[in-house]
Amino acid sequence: MLHAMEHALLHTVEESVTLILFLFLTYLLMEYLEHRSGDRVKEIVRKSGRLGPLVGGILGVVPQCGFSAAASNLYAGRVITLGTLMAIYLSTSDEMLPVMLASPASVGLILPILITKVVIGTAFGFLIDLWYGRHGRKVEELHIHEMCEHEHCKCEKGIVRSAVRHTVQVGVFILLIAFALNLVMEIIGEDALSGALLNHPIAGPLAAGAVGLIPNCAASVIITQLYLEGILGTGTMLAGLLSCSGMGLVVLFRVNENRRENLKIAGLLYLLGVAVGIVVELIL
Repeated sequence: MLHAMEHALLHTVEESVTLILFLFLTYLLMEYLEHRSGDRVKEIVRKSGRLGPLVGGILGVVPQCGFSAAASNLYAGRVITLGTLMAIYLSTSDEMLPVMLASPASVGLILPILITKVVIGTAFGFLIDLWYGRHGRKVEELHIHEMCEHEHCKCEKGIVRSAVRHTVQVGVFILLIAFALNLVMEIIGEDALSGALLNHPIAGPLAAGAVGLIPNCAASVIITQLYLEGILGTGTMLAGLLSCSGMGLVVLFRVNENRRENLKIAGLLYLLGVAVGIVVELIL
């Protein structure tokens, strides 16, 4: 057992050092882009009107600090529709893109996943709006504080400090996950682990969707890492990442007074993610 732990630790260090360096550079670029365009992106969504699901689905893939949280605030004020909110939730992947860019995964792997999430988010967003109609009233001004900065991001002044904080936060999860995976593979073997998860096209998406609902960056990091290691199938990965809305649901439960509606939204997010995941697992 001690020998397996030593090998697992060695492999973890070898695999993770370069990845974490690339992760920092990725976050540094993303922090710069967010500070330059974050408010404009939210304003575009606010003014999108009937095209909200399309705009939300496209902008949702941009890894911004708390974009899904901002969408929850806008929905609570009935500035955007339920379909737009769901489009943003479904296209948002929390830490997926930074982790994939830092791995580094190829454009041929990343781009199809992002496009798939945009298409799924947009399509379901329009269907939801068509089913429920435009949801609610317009308001002149939201008197809701931006909870992203308090609940999740706590964005410091300066992009470097913020990038360092994000890198440390996500890097710790990557190290722990990588060590756990390497240890399990040392003990039971990579083929056995992959077979145990890849051979369950129903149970896999059901479990991944539940993990995706966890309002913590660890959820998207775990799902992405397992997929990059070849342990999760494409459908299972999609189920988890479609259900993963970052801190969106947490903020929704804080600012939207209708608790029953919040539960329905969370349940719908889970069901849509799992349904897509199962279909993809059965097809591929």
